[in-house]
Amino acid sequence: MDNRKLPTREEADNQYKWAIEDLYADDAQWEKDFELLEAEVEKLGRFKGHVGDSADSLLETLRADDSISKIAEKVYVYANQRLHENTGNSKYQDYSGKAQNIMVRLSAATSYVTPEILDIPDAVLAEYLESENGIKEYTQFLANIVRQKSHILSHEMEKLLADMGEVAEGPKNIFSMFNNADLKFGEITDEEGKAVELTHGRYVGFLESRNRDVRREAFKAMYKAYGAFRNTLGASFSANVKQQVFFSKTRKYPSSLAAALDGSNVPVEVYDNLIETVHGGLDVMHRYVALRKKLLGVEELHMYDLYVPMVEDVTMKIPFEEAKKIVREGLEPLGQDYQELLECGFNGGWIDVYENQGKRSGAYSWGAYGTHPYVLLNYQDNLNNVFTLAHEMGHALHSYYSDEAQPYIYAGYRIFVAEVASTCNESLLIHHLIEKTEDRKQKAYLINYFLEQFRGTLFRQTMFAEFEKTAHAMVEEGKVLTAESLCEVYYGLNKKYFGEAITADEEIALEWARIPHFYTPFYVYQYATGFSAAIALSQRILKEGGIAVEDYRKFLKGGSSDYPIELLKMAGVDMTEKTPVESALKVFEKYLDKLEELLK
Repeated sequence: MDNRKLPTREEADNQYKWAIEDLYADDAQWEKDFELLEAEVEKLGRFKGHVGDSADSLLETLRADDSISKIAEKVYVYANQRLHENTGNSKYQDYSGKAQNIMVRLSAATSYVTPEILDIPDAVLAEYLESENGIKEYTQFLANIVRQKSHILSHEMEKLLADMGEVAEGPKNIFSMFNNADLKFGEITDEEGKAVELTHGRYVGFLESRNRDVRREAFKAMYKAYGAFRNTLGASFSANVKQQVFFSKTRKYPSSLAAALDGSNVPVEVYDNLIETVHGGLDVMHRYVALRKKLLGVEELHMYDLYVPMVEDVTMKIPFEEAKKIVREGLEPLGQDYQELLECGFNGGWIDVYENQGKRSGAYSWGAYGTHPYVLLNYQDNLNNVFTLAHEMGHALHSYYSDEAQPYIYAGYRIFVAEVASTCNESLLIHHLIEKTEDRKQKAYLINYFLEQFRGTLFRQTMFAEFEKTAHAMVEEGKVLTAESLCEVYYGLNKKYFGEAITADEEIALEWARIPHFYTPFYVYQYATGFSAAIALSQRILKEGGIAVEDYRKFLKGGSSDYPIELLKMAGVDMTEKTPVESALKVFEKYLDKLEELLK
């Protein structure tokens, strides 16, 4: 493969593409289901006015909703995964648009269901749940609806908000299309002096280069591209914040943060505790940054110096096949069952491995109930991508276990716990690699990598979370979000989190403009809470073995059958306390001590 030019989707090697046909054999099958959906959506109004007539009527409504939602999920996932293969493909842009439209129509067509459930007197609903008709399966689902009763509006208002769903997705869709299909970064000069295209997938690889000129050029080129559209991106981000604030106010929440967290029944204090606890550990973070400056031997440490390994003469070029072997070995503590499923994922068409022209950037795990999970990668031959593989397979196997153990209504797990299984995999893998190596420099390199996971996840994602909280609060206070005001907030946070040892380049003020997750408000904090929970779980698994694995497996199978905080308690972690974050910070400090000792 010519490394200087990305292949088209058609030119990419089929053995490294996901088996999209496991969702639908061909587009004709998708279109058949789409037509079925269009017909079924029109029939969903038949329960209107009768949802709470009896236990049987309630059950029939819920089961009908489940049935059509399964098909809609499959239609939506296929259309978007096809689009993600090449975001410039007009056919799948159309499919994706149609799928989104049908999801909005489905939401609107069933918008009367929740208000009618809430119209059922509590005593009557309790009586229904004692019925032997099968309604008991929906006990947790119904309890969660009743819990949010004060935020559910009238039938007419619920339908209006549902109809607005597609409009509300506008800022996110515009940014996604701009970021993945339209924005180009041009070419830079690589370590060999060759002109190569700068892409999302290659960016971090360039920042890890030993050649500082390559790092600087990639950094400058990336932000020059975003900077050319700073006002457009500021308007897009502001519109997304405003729609979130609008919906939260309409639903009578005190803030958009409270609204975002309430869906998973997560107290706002968990968010605030995270930021407060991490603030208490910033001195250790500043110490780490100062060590990086010292070890790199630079007069000024810049933002583009944060990713290059601090340990010299350790090159870890890891092809994808070797990455699979490393991940298998690292996850052995999770038991034979987990290993077998991992192997199935590696060899069963779950993974789309390499970057191609137009392919969606980044990595994710996704799928539809009734088929195996899928993992999108843009694999590069480095250690970071090995961990990305372990991370996304953690998501995938979490989904597999949940789908197998839970009915459709509870199969999908909440975002709050979504990053726990993935990060637990990473924690187990790094422990395995650090423990097995005898080489002093390689051990130092791996510890450096682990510390970078803390920096990038616990510290950086908390900084992201603080930025989001500030930006949303500004809108709620009636302030105007502009590219300038956003840059000012973001730049200040970088100085606060990274400390005095680093020169905060002016370009970093624009980093908010390229973070896709900001278009799913208050998502990123869960990387930090999930990381903290995962550190605790992995330590327990390594220490206690089978008993801890058994508890962890219960969590993986839990889906959304209980609230996320309760599911984590089942596995041995209480995120309503500061302890997990404080413990993670202590682990960070312990490994920083080890690194300093190794590099004396």
